[in-house]
Amino acid sequence: MTTKPILMIKYTIFLMFLFLNCVLTAHAQNKAPLENNVVITSQEQKTRVYTNDNGELYVNVSPKDVVKFKAAGSVRYSDFGAKGDGKTDDIDFIAATHAFANLHGLLVKVDDGATYYIGGKERTVVIRTDTDFGKAAFIIDDTEVKNRNASVFTVGSDLKPFKLERISSLKRNQKKIDAPLPRPCLIKVTNSNIKQYIRFGLNQNNGSSQTDIFLADKNGYIDMSAPIIWDFEQITDITALPIDENLLKITGGRFTTIANKEKSVYAYYNRNIAIRRSHVLVEGLQHYITGEGDNGAPYGGFINIGDCAYVTVKNTVLTGHRTYNTIGAAGKPVSMGTYDLSINRALNVSFVNCSQTNDINDNKYWGILGSNFCKNLLYDGCTLSRFDAHQGVANATIRNSTLGHMGINAIGSGLLTIENSTVRGRSFVNLRSDYGSTWQGELVIRNCVFVPADGKPISASLISGSNSGQHNFGYTCYMPERITIENLRIDDSRHPDNYQGPAIFSNFNPKMTDSTYQEKFPYIKTNEIILKNITTTSKKPLRVSDNPFMFKNVKVKTY
Repeated sequence: MTTKPILMIKYTIFLMFLFLNCVLTAHAQNKAPLENNVVITSQEQKTRVYTNDNGELYVNVSPKDVVKFKAAGSVRYSDFGAKGDGKTDDIDFIAATHAFANLHGLLVKVDDGATYYIGGKERTVVIRTDTDFGKAAFIIDDTEVKNRNASVFTVGSDLKPFKLERISSLKRNQKKIDAPLPRPCLIKVTNSNIKQYIRFGLNQNNGSSQTDIFLADKNGYIDMSAPIIWDFEQITDITALPIDENLLKITGGRFTTIANKEKSVYAYYNRNIAIRRSHVLVEGLQHYITGEGDNGAPYGGFINIGDCAYVTVKNTVLTGHRTYNTIGAAGKPVSMGTYDLSINRALNVSFVNCSQTNDINDNKYWGILGSNFCKNLLYDGCTLSRFDAHQGVANATIRNSTLGHMGINAIGSGLLTIENSTVRGRSFVNLRSDYGSTWQGELVIRNCVFVPADGKPISASLISGSNSGQHNFGYTCYMPERITIENLRIDDSRHPDNYQGPAIFSNFNPKMTDSTYQEKFPYIKTNEIILKNITTTSKKPLRVSDNPFMFKNVKVKTY
């Protein structure tokens, strides 16, 4: 045998020995990869959770406990040291439990009857497996918070987003993108060179970058139930978020927020459950609020849904936040929006059989929902103070529901359907004037009851809004092209003395009274209204508007 082959054999043996030594060393340490910024080890010590001098979280799970937990298929907060006594801050133990569960795909459970206190430490718990909060209580204390932007829980995905560098433009209603994908994805696209939703009024601003979200399958075909709604001549960012196919369930739990007592300025608190994963069901959760005083900073939604699709919130009880005032961008006093539900850049989101703890007609509390850049939103069987789409929704449905003092507020496109529902706002639908009162599509109202201002004496209008035609919102503004109203009962029994009967439209532009008025940015009016079986308690007939000139070309068909 020559020297060269012998050297090769020795070198190969050396490499094998080196590899085996690495494996044995790793096995001896039993150290798992970093999981959700939590270092997990499995050394021959007892299971414990601790932090280092930098506040980083470490959890050691004994090999015996690893075997036990995996055999059971679940872990509990008490397994990792949580006291559940309502006084001890359990956030580190809760975070450690979920980090271990995420690593091994285990269900997380609570001890029924426990009360878990969560203080103001900056520690976000990442949920990636089914979680049963059961009959446990959680106290979230916001009186001394280190980072108001840090969520308490984030429901996340193991699938990583990635850029789609090859796509440089998109067209409205485009059916396919030239980008094969590893699996169905939610696509986020932005053109920062174009500004839209240039807000008008007390909270005026310079607008948001043109943005859209849509679903594409692995071959690049777009789900046309949530189509692309803008032309993108340029793209400054386009990101694909792979969609988890299995449903992640979060059930139960009674959460109470001790409200912050900060200055009443636009410094939103996001101490919440942030859902950032597709295919999620939240069921049976309850959220309460205590400790609201004479001032406080607003909240960005206890259930905060964003950058995801196919989320359902079901049989859930929420609470409206107290309304505080501040000085708006126009230098004048304004009421601050503050939410218990918030949705941003999300598709196919449903709220089913949801309600709130406070009176939906009490205007001391702000409307419970705010949303931006969404598609296919649903209320079904809900009793809530408000539905609201700020910077646009494409397609929304409200059915079998009751809406309170802030009613239905929306701008957007597609089909807006309200059926088998009662609305107690000042109008049946308010097309938000701060975004141009635009709805590019159709409005259908069917089998509903309208109680203007919850029965207070006002001159009722079904559809309210305002657009002077003098402000550039960053897009052409439309009224619904076709409006269908069928089987509507209007309870206007407490009308004012000068009441002429309910109007379909409020006076959208009091200055537009003849043809001399010129719009710099023309507001496209409704083409057709179809009416069938409209009744009023006052017995007064339904009128078109207090501004007959503005709506003189609208075709009204009565059946």
